[in-house]
Amino acid sequence: MSNEPVWDRPEPPSKPSPIPLSRDLIVGAAIRLADEGGLDEVSIRKVAAALGAGPMRLYGYVETKDELLDLMVDEVYGEITLPEPGTDWRAALTRIAHGVRAAAKRHPWLVDLLGGRPHRGPNSLTHIEATLATLDGRPEFPTIDHVLGAVGTVMAYVHGAVRNEIAEAREEQASGMTEEQWQAASGPYMRKVLATGRFPRLAKVMFEAEHTNAAAWFDTGLDYVLNGIAATTRSPGWRPGGSATAPSAPSTAPAGP
Repeated sequence: MSNEPVWDRPEPPSKPSPIPLSRDLIVGAAIRLADEGGLDEVSIRKVAAALGAGPMRLYGYVETKDELLDLMVDEVYGEITLPEPGTDWRAALTRIAHGVRAAAKRHPWLVDLLGGRPHRGPNSLTHIEATLATLDGRPEFPTIDHVLGAVGTVMAYVHGAVRNEIAEAREEQASGMTEEQWQAASGPYMRKVLATGRFPRLAKVMFEAEHTNAAAWFDTGLDYVLNGIAATTRSPGWRPGGSATAPSAPSTAPAGP
């Protein structure tokens, strides 16, 4: 097995074959399988079968399933249009947040690979760099630690919100019941429970809340986060980590794409 990351390894020399192969073709086939059936459908053997090639040929391009997953994530991040340099920081982060959400809607398996250590592919690194650049150098974010704190907060919200949305969609698919049908089925039980008076706030949610769609909830939550960051930047003596005297740097970069 090579010690070089897949991004730095050249592809095998091209050979005459009725079934051409490349990393791009392999990654495209893997993404189609994942889009149709989730990550459980992705394996070297299944990708090879989808391409009509023998599995051993693919090992010249990717050595492990983990490498293949990394390539898939990086390909998806290459689909996201990044904001132009100089865009207002709120508008730029909003565009990035919407871009991640849209990518996850197109490729629901992406949420299973978000978070943790930042991905190292060229598209992923470009995405992280552009996200940091939306804040770096602006007076509201005087140090890179201020930038990391704000970006990490926004991306934590985006990843969490998108995971919840995808989880709801998966549950609907698995159960065969829409949200409205599920609410109707569970309504009698919930009304009986709420009639006890033990859960007055849940009763407000059930009977008074405007049950808007997922996109509207996403925008509302994102506004809360961005408003909070904006308010924090105006606080006297703001320091990352809440310290008024000694900024604390995160131990790692913010969770990347």
